[in-house]
Amino acid sequence: MEFELLGWPPDGPTLRLDYRQFSYAGKFVMTNTGKAVLRPDEAEAGGEFDDVLAAVAFNEDRTNPDALWIRYVTVRADRRGEGLGPRLLDRVSELALGRGYDRLRIAVNNPFAYEALYRAGFGFTGETTGIAELVLERPGDRTAERYRAGLDQFRERELSDAESAFLDDKRNADPP
Repeated sequence: MEFELLGWPPDGPTLRLDYRQFSYAGKFVMTNTGKAVLRPDEAEAGGEFDDVLAAVAFNEDRTNPDALWIRYVTVRADRRGEGLGPRLLDRVSELALGRGYDRLRIAVNNPFAYEALYRAGFGFTGETTGIAELVLERPGDRTAERYRAGLDQFRERELSDAESAFLDDKRNADPP
């Protein structure tokens, strides 16, 4: 797999993704966000949608120039569950911290994204957004208590069967 940084905010390029294969595809045509992608290496390439496997869009925090907000992370539908999102976020995090940002933040609205962000080194801040998303940051608090507190917030919501089963499996679990 090949990582490619397409640009930093506010001069990020547009990225056209197939809406049938990628969640949030329309958000990647905005030009004010930085973007990065994972592409297949030559051995993996060859299919109709093989140009991009995963993508992330990010921008600077309007109130804190030392923080970078991850806005959207998407993985091609047929490659979800392979750890591509955390791998991509890990690379973006390394570059952003090396560029001078002291932390990265992201807001998530489901327990699967929450888990993926923990795998990428993020921790729950204890904060939520106005639309009930949980805020995570890197570096962040990755204690078992804080991890479970975020999972508990999801348990208080109306969930799909898959989300409920996932949370049941994570009861008393330590962070990944």
